[in-house]
Amino acid sequence: MNTPSVSNENQEICPKCGSKLGEVVITSSGKKLRRCTAGMWNAETKKIDGCDFVLWLPFEPQTLDETCPKCGASLVLTMTRFGKKMKKCSTGGWDATKKQVIGCDYVEWINGTTEPLDEECPECGAKLVLYTTVSGKKMKKCSTAGWDREKKQATGCTYVHWL
Repeated sequence: MNTPSVSNENQEICPKCGSKLGEVVITSSGKKLRRCTAGMWNAETKKIDGCDFVLWLPFEPQTLDETCPKCGASLVLTMTRFGKKMKKCSTGGWDATKKQVIGCDYVEWINGTTEPLDEECPECGAKLVLYTTVSGKKMKKCSTAGWDREKKQATGCTYVHWL
């Protein structure tokens, strides 16, 4: 029996049911995928009717017109397996056998943007900010809000209003 491969973008057949795969779809976070055409999203049940196969495609790193502040090589935009975007030096890499960084170790994580608003927080009275996530979602949150990485908990006011 011939089993279709699920590793490349050119795959046309669903390995679960044998139907065709749909066109490449790009999510709001930048990930690419192809769904089986034998499945349909049911808004009432909030589930897929039919085949639920999804082929996630790898994120292709993009070379940027920026240079590394450490070594001067070009920077690339890439994504972790969990969907976090980062700029990193094109000469950097990871040696899995030695479990250490090889080449330049420069990394800049891409976070959301914050804009001040002329509104007061309904909980504490401080100014609100408009925060836009990397994927484009927007929220109003208190300017005193923060995150303690060591304790892994929120600090300051916890007011958030998703838009």
